[in-house]
Amino acid sequence: MVTATITLPSARTPSLPLTLSSAAAARIKALSTTEGRTLMLRVAVDAGGCSGFQYNFDLIEQAEEDDLRIQRDEAVALIDPVSLELLIGSEIDFVDELAVAEFRVRNPNAKSSCGCGVSFSI
Repeated sequence: MVTATITLPSARTPSLPLTLSSAAAARIKALSTTEGRTLMLRVAVDAGGCSGFQYNFDLIEQAEEDDLRIQRDEAVALIDPVSLELLIGSEIDFVDELAVAEFRVRNPNAKSSCGCGVSFSI
């Protein structure tokens, strides 16, 4: 398994890395090519959903000053500092299956999730 480069905005270091899968990196790069501009994937954890927390994915061009940057194969995913603690050890992936094509988070911190997989609890 290849671990992406992680750059923290300060001296703090997570106890476990976050990773960006090759499929997620390829999808971010493909979306950037299609849009004709460099896009980054922002992954955030928000309160809500049927299990307590939900993932929020957004494609953006500009990072915030305090974002954690995860890079792989010239693709970038961003995590805000509030979401970081809930995502330590996670893998950001992209799946393209028969009925769905979407970014997903494989989060070892999630104790349970809803049936659709969008929300989770810690």
